[in-house]
Amino acid sequence: MTHTVRLVRHGRATAGWDADPDPGLDDLGREQAEVVATSLDGTVSAGSAVWTSPLRRCRETAAAFSDRRGVEALVEARVAEIPSPEGIEMADRLTWLRRAMSGTWTELGDRYTEYRDGVVEAVLGSTGDTVVFSHFIAINAVIGHCLGDDRLVIDRLDNTSVTTVEIEPVTRTARLVARGREADTLIR
Repeated sequence: MTHTVRLVRHGRATAGWDADPDPGLDDLGREQAEVVATSLDGTVSAGSAVWTSPLRRCRETAAAFSDRRGVEALVEARVAEIPSPEGIEMADRLTWLRRAMSGTWTELGDRYTEYRDGVVEAVLGSTGDTVVFSHFIAINAVIGHCLGDDRLVIDRLDNTSVTTVEIEPVTRTARLVARGREADTLIR
């Protein structure tokens, strides 16, 4: 029997990719988390699992929903942010990311195709309706899997947008049901 996975991009963070490796949410991000929690509360079935990336901005976004449901979000490392290259300076991370976002997973090489495949495997391995609080690139990895598209960025997902996929567990396939809200998102 199929089930639904909703992939939620975290709320706006206090700092960008080149300033802090693990920022929390800023005031707007906390408001966004409350708004998406209210929206999800009206559409997500009782008993759905709640997963979150281990990074603060996702855990804080997930908390707005999981607290109202009275459940603890499962920290799932495979849906974390794309790793930056080994040894890269914090100040150079944003330049690397912007360059990577214009290309494909294959062009980035094995480390990154393994990361992408790990995100997809986590989602395919879900066993029931699940809400996953994750990141721009990780959610795009799932979208790319559904569409057979190797690009890192397919949709320019806004903060707290919700992308919905349907999982067929027997065949371990995913079908894109609804794309998340897009914005002219600045990765900062």
